[in-house]
Amino acid sequence: MPFWKRRPSKKPLPPRRRGISFGLASDIGRVRASNQDQVLASLTFLPTPGGPIPLGLFMVADGMGGHAGGARASMRAVEVVAAHLFRELLLPVLHGYPPEAIQDALREAVHEANRRILNEAREEGNDMGTTLTSVLLLGERCYVAHVGDSRLYTCGPEGLRCRTRDHSMVARLLEMGQISAEEARHHPKRNYLYQSVGQQEALEVEITSFPLDCSHLLLCSDGLWGSLTDEEMASLLQSTDDPQEACDRLVERANEAGGEDNISVIVVALPVVQASACATIVTQGTSS
Repeated sequence: MPFWKRRPSKKPLPPRRRGISFGLASDIGRVRASNQDQVLASLTFLPTPGGPIPLGLFMVADGMGGHAGGARASMRAVEVVAAHLFRELLLPVLHGYPPEAIQDALREAVHEANRRILNEAREEGNDMGTTLTSVLLLGERCYVAHVGDSRLYTCGPEGLRCRTRDHSMVARLLEMGQISAEEARHHPKRNYLYQSVGQQEALEVEITSFPLDCSHLLLCSDGLWGSLTDEEMASLLQSTDDPQEACDRLVERANEAGGEDNISVIVVALPVVQASACATIVTQGTSS
């Protein structure tokens, strides 16, 4: 039975969330002169022959290329991807037609944003680029399109788990075993990306999907995960049942840790029972 229609168990259970909710926050931090991050969060329910199903779209984009270029690139990426997905997925479902393959739609949406940003940069002679982590929730499954070093985490019984790979030079060195995790956190080239939206025509979009068997989704820019440990983020997620309060606490703690970059975060709280509550264990890896 879908998680949004599950009947309560006859056995006593602790209080639980009965629906999907989310919070978001984006902060300039304590060092930067402007905020070049963009966030988007949208949640609705789609009518289908089998009853309404939840559809959520969540995005975090971290712009680069100077004040004007970075902010514009992140805004354009969010705008284009959202417009493409609502046109190619939401409208067909609302009119009773099955949507095209979801992963293909996600990939094409990011490529469309890449073309738009490249064209604007060439026309104006600007250097524009952005990371982009896009999450589409449809029914009981999560679909992800990812470029750059913003991140998606899940939190559930297995603990906090990173579901995306950083497209950075330092992440590649770490994967090859040439540096340690601690060295990666403080590496002078940790912000050098080999993949970003709007920086190259041959863009490889990381597409993954997995079932929604967790209690939280956490999307964030590197201003958050670069300031806090995974253990700290997991602890703050558990500190409140309110996703907006969780976002505010995460941003506050990142600023207390120095606030060296813009800090953007989205927390999506999913219906949970005791067996799927978020744990403090931290694991790594992606799903497909």
